[in-house]
Amino acid sequence: MEKKEHAPQGFSRRDFMKTAAGMVAAGLVLRAKPATANKSAVRIVAPDSAAAGEEIVIELHVTHSGNSFFHYTNWVALEINGEEAQRWEYSGRNRPEDENFTVTLRHTMRETIHVKAEANCNLHGSEGPAEATVTLS
Repeated sequence: MEKKEHAPQGFSRRDFMKTAAGMVAAGLVLRAKPATANKSAVRIVAPDSAAAGEEIVIELHVTHSGNSFFHYTNWVALEINGEEAQRWEYSGRNRPEDENFTVTLRHTMRETIHVKAEANCNLHGSEGPAEATVTLS
């Protein structure tokens, strides 16, 4: 007589298929861009000098490999002379427009300024701050 094997009580074929499908989906999410995932980095573009009273534009060019619900740049911060001038916050539902993007700030020159900016990846962190100086001419 042949012995039949049965699934454990309470674990149907349907339960098995749902569990397997969930495991495959989770694996795909976790494997999203594994070879190119990196820390967020920022590059500052600003003039070298400006006259007193002149309005300058400070551009922060953010680079990052990944912009999905689970993996994205979650903040960008800009300091001028050691004080936070602007902070951009992002979330899985409110991500940057692309992996690589630019944010800007207008600043009226009253003195020489030291600019420090940093961007952060929600999974991998930051490449560290970028710094620049704009002198008063």
